[in-house]
Amino acid sequence: MDNSLLLFIGTAFSFGMLINLIGLPPMVGFLLAGFSLNYLGFSETSALQTLAHLGVTLLLFSIGLKLNIRTLFKIEVWGSASIHMLCSILFYSLLLFIFKQLGLSFFNHLDTQGLILVAFLLSFSSTVFAVKILEAKSETNSLYGRIAIGILIMQDIFAVLFLTISIGELPSIWALSLCTLPLFRPLLFKLLDNAGHGELLVLYGIFLALGVGTGLFEPLGLNADLGALIAGMLLASHRTAKDMANALFNMKEIFLVCFFLSIGLKGLPNIDHLMIATLLSCLLIGKISLYFFTLSKFKLRSRTSLFAAFTLANYSEFGLIVASLATYKGWLSYDWLTITAIAVSMSFIISALLNKYADPIYSRYKHSLKRFQATRLHKDDRPVRVGDAQILVMGMGRIGVGAYDALKVYYGKKVIGIDYDHQTTLRHQKLGRRVITGDALDSDFWTKLQLTDNIKLILLAMPNHNGNRYAAEQLIKIEHYNFKVAALAHYKDDEQELEKLGVSPVFNMYEEAGAGFARHVWAELADVLKDDSALQTDKNPLDYFEHK
Repeated sequence: MDNSLLLFIGTAFSFGMLINLIGLPPMVGFLLAGFSLNYLGFSETSALQTLAHLGVTLLLFSIGLKLNIRTLFKIEVWGSASIHMLCSILFYSLLLFIFKQLGLSFFNHLDTQGLILVAFLLSFSSTVFAVKILEAKSETNSLYGRIAIGILIMQDIFAVLFLTISIGELPSIWALSLCTLPLFRPLLFKLLDNAGHGELLVLYGIFLALGVGTGLFEPLGLNADLGALIAGMLLASHRTAKDMANALFNMKEIFLVCFFLSIGLKGLPNIDHLMIATLLSCLLIGKISLYFFTLSKFKLRSRTSLFAAFTLANYSEFGLIVASLATYKGWLSYDWLTITAIAVSMSFIISALLNKYADPIYSRYKHSLKRFQATRLHKDDRPVRVGDAQILVMGMGRIGVGAYDALKVYYGKKVIGIDYDHQTTLRHQKLGRRVITGDALDSDFWTKLQLTDNIKLILLAMPNHNGNRYAAEQLIKIEHYNFKVAALAHYKDDEQELEKLGVSPVFNMYEEAGAGFARHVWAELADVLKDDSALQTDKNPLDYFEHK
């Protein structure tokens, strides 16, 4: 193995661990590791660059796997993305022009084209960082998370269009043939059906991300990362798409470490670079405000708008790509590439802190922020009413649906399911289930949820432990509640954590699966097994299962 790459990994681990211990995302440590290595005289290697690019490619492919194409056509997504980019370019252009008139270093050498170009690259937010933040908070599927990712994808499309035009080479006429890709979905689905759940599934994902992106899009004059995103979107509606995203998760995370390292290794800054980057980082307040007011105009709650704005409160890796291209073309000096790299890094730290303390910030200023909230809210952002329900099932995945159907036998329409995805809600409603839309990971959801004294049981059946834990933390804050809370857990420490919060009973999925399997076998083969000489007792194992 390349010794420098081994050193890079060790340094990234050390800084990531230290930053994690103080409560910040490890990615901030990876950035600092890159700058530290740069200071010690190391530079970006071709191997690190390749792995970093692969990380971004797999990230966009994974986003595509989870993307509902209908999200991009929602007005709050494409409308917000378009309006914000236009307003952001005007905002930064005006301020940069003022800085130029004041004679500040590096600004006074920018012509009109340079001013607009710098404003353009500052208007983007980081897809890599935002998705990492949302995944760490388990809020990728929250309303504000889905809107933020939709806006980022629209920005990525704008960036790809700019890069295509700036290169000065039009895409090949054969690029139109890519419009036929949806016709190959049946074949892609068939291969996915036969890939299983092991290494073939991972290899198939990597092959599609690289094969469609680098293999098809790049030779035709289009951006390879756009190809990876579209490749993922082609499979998004398949039932195994989520399994593929999960299978690629760890590999993607490792490669993204290389991406953050590579940012720090782009160039060694001087004091002037640091001062200008710090000034640009301070301007993030304007970017956040533009996001908040733009999203509020689309009838979103103040909390949804603020949290989406905090998620997008950073500068983008695409800004580095634009700056690199502009430097190569001679449109900007090399100093601006270094300044952009530092500003991106600083913005990540600021955004990480804002997202870490988003709930306390909103709680403190919510009364002021709600003045900008529309009277009639977006349909996905309205109060959640449960009527005369006695049992709530939060999370209508496979396990939640099974619990709902079992409880419905005894309680009928007194059982209500809650799911974050409105399309999932509609599908269950068509099947005769009583399901409403609500995001249990949204802290404001609990203020919207109108519980009554009729509630006897709330079952937390979300697939992610962080979601179940967060929901339990909100439930115990409700005063004078007289209902029981039950939950699912994957691991023993998860089970213990939920029990400390007062959740009882907690069902360990792996233990319960084993007991359920044994119960089923005994019920089917009891007559045979009772005659087995190896049986150590005359007690009925079903009694044990019932006790459990």
